[in-house]
Parts: sequence; C-alpha cells; structure tokens
Amino acid sequence: MPRKPTVRGEEQREEPPPSRHAVVSATETIEDEIITVTLRPTGFEHYVGQHGIVENIKVSIEAAKRRAEPLEHVLLHGPPGLGKTTLANIVARELGATFRQVSGPTLERPGDLVGILTNLERGDVLFIDEIHRLSRVVEEFLYPAMEDFAIDFMVDKGAYAKTIKINLQRFTLIGATTRAGMLTAPLRDRFGIVHHLEYYTPADLTKIVAHSATVLGVAIDAGGCEEIAGRARGTPRIANRLLRRVRDFAEVKADGRIDRQIAKAALELERIDLLGLDALDRAFLNALVVQYRGGPVGIGALAASLNEEENTLIDVVEPYLIQIGFVQRSANGRRATPQARAHIGHDEAGQPRLL
Repeated sequence: MPRKPTVRGEEQREEPPPSRHAVVSATETIEDEIITVTLRPTGFEHYVGQHGIVENIKVSIEAAKRRAEPLEHVLLHGPPGLGKTTLANIVARELGATFRQVSGPTLERPGDLVGILTNLERGDVLFIDEIHRLSRVVEEFLYPAMEDFAIDFMVDKGAYAKTIKINLQRFTLIGATTRAGMLTAPLRDRFGIVHHLEYYTPADLTKIVAHSATVLGVAIDAGGCEEIAGRARGTPRIANRLLRRVRDFAEVKADGRIDRQIAKAALELERIDLLGLDALDRAFLNALVVQYRGGPVGIGALAASLNEEENTLIDVVEPYLIQIGFVQRSANGRRATPQARAHIGHDEAGQPRLL
C-alpha cells in the first residue's frame, strides 16, 4: 500500500516587506496561508487551469509508477500566486509520497540541508520554494544529491578535516521559482521535468472563485464571480483575496449576497480597475508615461520615483503589465506601449487626452 502523504514540518518562512498594494499583490500573506489550507485542491480532479502542464505531469507520474521509480526532479516556474505550491502538493499525493516543504532563503548553510536530505525516504517529495534564492554553497551541495543521490559532508577543520560520503534514498525534488533566469545552468539542467505556469484565463478564474465561495460559505452569483475573476490579474491567489474583500463589503453594505453590482462597488472602493490594476500599477504607468515620456527608463529610476522596492516592481507590478501589453522591457529599460498611454488617458507625447 502506498504511504499517505504527510507533512513532517515546515521551515520558518521570511515575511515579505509590507506592500502599498497588498490587495492585488501576488505575495502570500499570513491570511492567505491560513485560507489556502482550506481552499487548496487535493487532487488533479479539482485543480483548475494549467491544462497542458497537468496532463504532462499526469503522464510522468503514471510512467514513474509503472516503472516503480521515483518521479524525476521537477522545476515549476512562473509569476507568484499561480499555484506552484498547490501543484507540488498534488504531485506528492498522487505519488502517495511524503511531502516536505522548505524555503530557499532559510537554507543558509549545507548543514541546514543535511538533516532534511538524510531523513528522506525512497520516493519522498522535497519541495523548495524560491529555489533561485539558495546560497551558492548550498546549491553546489545540492548537485550530487540530485544527480547521484549522495552527499559529501566535511567534518572538522584543518589537519583533522575529512570528508564523509552519505548515500541518500532516491527522492524527487520539486523546485519553484518566480525568476527562472536567476537559476544557474548547472542547477536548471538537473531537473528532468520543467514547466512554466501561465496566467489563468477569466473563465478558469471564474470557476476558482465559485469553488472558493462554496468552501467559504459565501453566497455569490455568476455575475459576481465573473466580476472578481476579471479583475484578478490572471492569478488565483489574488482572485481568492478579492473574494474575501468583496465578502466583507457585502456583509456590511448589503445583505451578504454578492452579485455583479456588489462586486463592482467593492472593487472600486479598493481602487482596482476593470483590468485589475491598482493605485501602484497606475502610478507606475504614470511615472513611465508622464515623468519619463514613455521611456526607455531603468527600473531603479522608476523605483526611486515611486519610493518602492525594485523587487516589488519586478516581481509583482511588471509581469502583469507586460502580459497585457502595457509595458515592454528591453536592455535599454522599460517602455510604455500605446495601450498603456490610452489606459491612463494620455497621448503619444505623454499629454492628457482632451475628452
């Protein structure tokens, strides 16, 4: 009988810096972490979206089972909030494997990884979130563990130093990253299965909102689901967060039931427009179009103008603006597209349009 998936414990995760636009930020908050446990699908039959990836992973899992071998190492990359952790959990459940989760930044020294790797049993799944933030020394320590299922550990120092070779059980490493370009080639090449998660379609997000509303006991009609999904920036995590904010609005300003008008009023109060852009997104576009005349301009200059962290702009703001065709990123910097100018009501010269 396959072992049921269990969680042996989680490492402490670094808290992200506070953001001025937490409602639409794809960074997971403490509230999100708590709610996600309830809303997270437990099997592929309940997983919405990423259809091509899901089908490919199903084939890989079935093939591994037929050969009675652990699944090859898997790399999942894409913008935050698209379900990489959820997908890793489902893979472990489908394999009947124990799931162990750690965060890349918490693994500062090779010794931090030794205890984890030596406690893994055959077929276990080790999930490393933010794997691009592993220190170089830990990353190099991981290479032989992934490739040869063995580690060389140095004990003592100086004349008494010696290397101990420790054989490991064959395990599956699932790495998740929002910045695949920051992974070194040796690490990336050791993953046999690599998938890029795309932003979700409004139709898939509508299904996710409807399911989450059912789980949370929220009364919502199809119009309300569609309104929330349309402003969720293609991201399930944001869709679920918006649902909770609209639920609060409906309980206070209405009878608790959510329809399209209630959802629209609640999201307008949060200053989230029809495309899901919030105040920081619009400030980014205004700075790019008006202050820097459409670019090109470096991200450092934009961050200084907005008094915001560069990483926040790179990880949270830019990916969606690029996805919807509002921003172009090149070696010379960022440029605003005509669509971006039109959205904030400016012409090609950066001047307000006369209505």
